[in-house]
Parts: sequence; C-alpha cells; structure tokens
Amino acid sequence: MSTLREQKKIKTRRCILDSAIKLFSKKGYEQTSIEELAKEAGIGKGTVYSYFQTKRDIVKAFCDDQLEYTRSELAANTNPDTPLTKQLLIIFMADFKHVTENKEFGRVYLHEKVFPKERLSEEDFQIQNDYFDMLYPIYKQAQERGELRKDLELLHISGHFYALYLLLLSCWYTGMIPTEDIGDAMETLITQSIDGLKP
Repeated sequence: MSTLREQKKIKTRRCILDSAIKLFSKKGYEQTSIEELAKEAGIGKGTVYSYFQTKRDIVKAFCDDQLEYTRSELAANTNPDTPLTKQLLIIFMADFKHVTENKEFGRVYLHEKVFPKERLSEEDFQIQNDYFDMLYPIYKQAQERGELRKDLELLHISGHFYALYLLLLSCWYTGMIPTEDIGDAMETLITQSIDGLKP
C-alpha cells in the first residue's frame, strides 16, 4: 500500500503532466516555459525541476505512460496464443486513445516523437528499445504460429505496422477517418498486411 508521501508525489507528477498537456496544446511546445508550467500547476519552479529536468523529459514521461497503458491493455486482453491481428489492434488502439485524448497535445507529442528537433538521446533510444521489447516477442510468436514468414526481420515488421498506425493517425487528424471508424480501418490494414506477409 502506498504511503501518503508517495500518493502526493504521484498526484504532483500527474498535475505537472496535465499542465504541460494544457500549455503545450495552447501555446506550443517551444513557446511554453518551465516557469509557466509551474504556475499552471500551482507549484514552485523548483518542484517541476525535481520531477523533470527539461520539457523533453515531460514528453518522455508521456511516452512511458503510453507504453505502460499499452502493456496493461495487452495483459488484460490477450495471451501468447492470441492472434497477431487482435494483439496489434489492442496495441495501436491503446496508443491511439492515449495520443488523441487531447488532440493538440497529441500533435505536439507526435511531432517530438516522430520528427524530433534534436538527435535522439540515450533515453530516447531506451524508449524505442522498450517498445521493441514489447513487440518483438509478439512478432516472433506469430512467426512460430505461421502467421508471418520466418525470414522477415522483426525490426522491418515493426516498421511496417507502425507506418500503418501513423497513416491512420494522419487520416484522423485531417478528418479523413472519424474516431468511430479508426478501429475498423486499423483492423482492415493489419489483416491485409498480415495476409501479404504470410508464408
């Protein structure tokens, strides 16, 4: 059971993240200062720095939360024998829900994640590796079950499906596909791709 101090830390961290989402959405990532973020959160600037050294650390925390949410969705809804289509649908729909809860922040987040201004840091690479650590066993098991060809590189498979996910996100942001149709569109694209990647 968590202590009151731990609960307060969790609440403060959440407050900082919520304030960042609000300000990044309203003013933009570059234009938001840590001082403004602290004021919005109702805490001191030093308190923000005790949780996050930079704004990029805040985006990283959002990535961590997204990955944790996706893992919990997978654990609750699948097992190692669940067909690949269903597992990927759970992963990408969990990501979609997390990213699009706040449309404008989602745009800022995706820009920083997919097209960062700076070279990736060690922490950024670790986030990518954590994501691959979740995906690779799923693809490997799919290969063992005969759902995917065994000669395909796991990195290439990951890139292929992630590109489909980014395509759907783009279609959602441009209004080409409404929210209620995203799940069906994602399932169709995944199914078509798996059919093309079968042995």
